[in-house]
Amino acid sequence: MEYLKNLLKKSGWVSIVESLIFAILGIILIWKPNGIMNIISYIIGAIFIVVGVIKILNYFQSNGKNNLFNYELLYGIMSAIVGIVMIVHADILSTILGIIIGMWIVYSSIIRATSALKLKAVNGNVWIYSLVLAIIMFIGGLYVIFDVGMLVQTIGIIMIIYAIIDIIENVIFINNVKKI
Repeated sequence: MEYLKNLLKKSGWVSIVESLIFAILGIILIWKPNGIMNIISYIIGAIFIVVGVIKILNYFQSNGKNNLFNYELLYGIMSAIVGIVMIVHADILSTILGIIIGMWIVYSSIIRATSALKLKAVNGNVWIYSLVLAIIMFIGGLYVIFDVGMLVQTIGIIMIIYAIIDIIENVIFINNVKKI
């Protein structure tokens, strides 16, 4: 039982560290939104281009033989095209990133709500605070998903709010591990 308690506490602390990293990323997005998004887009685009070139080289190295279903040339060309598009259209990445972050916040809030309902079985009032925080996170996540045209700074602000809520919820969880 002691092992499970330590495992749950360790998991809570890891989640707090993840939330702090998330908050730092949010601060960076607020501070230099366009520059950061362009850098991320360029890096991801370059990775796609490199992977594409490697696939194309692998195809020609094997002379396109060895396997009737060798599609490395096709994968390589498509990967290189995706990389070029990501570099040329860096602004699209911020929209995609907003949707992904919003989906992560909604997912995380559902997990937190489930944990809050499990805390209800302990017969304490702590679960109510966790549930309220999870609902706030859910609403924030939906806002990020459905307001695709919002500024990257807003994403940064919501990331910071999410991180703070997540840290509070994890501290509550860690403090109540003994009761579970």
